[in-house]
Amino acid sequence: MIRVTRKIEFSAAHFYHNPNLSVEENRRIFGKCSNLHGHGHNYTVEVTVAGEADPATGMVLNLKELKEILEREICDRMDHRHLNYEVPELAGQIPTCENLAAVIWRLVEPKISQGRLDRVRVYESPEIFAECTLEPNGNAPHSAGSGAKAESR
Repeated sequence: MIRVTRKIEFSAAHFYHNPNLSVEENRRIFGKCSNLHGHGHNYTVEVTVAGEADPATGMVLNLKELKEILEREICDRMDHRHLNYEVPELAGQIPTCENLAAVIWRLVEPKISQGRLDRVRVYESPEIFAECTLEPNGNAPHSAGSGAKAESR
């Protein structure tokens, strides 16, 4: 099995807020990330496709095709957007790095024409990332709903 990874970057704003909690409880759980005006990040996303190299091309997947998929499914939807308000795929979810990785998985996975999606890693900063891989039962990862809690960043 060979794994090929492509990296992209985008900038977006977000805030953490669970509508089922009080302002005080949101502030206690999410800290400064609960500021309703939001804050921004320069995200880095790594997408890994696994498979066997095609004997005719020597490639698991054409990296130009993967770049086009990532630009269309991630950058066009999320770059310079407010994740809480402008990305329908995140509606009803706290836009944590974890939920973002699961959403990106669901956006990209059906578009892979050769090999299979193996990993999605989303860096919120150089020190913080979330990673999605297939579940042990072979199912795609899923994100938490609006009732999910995340640690303060």
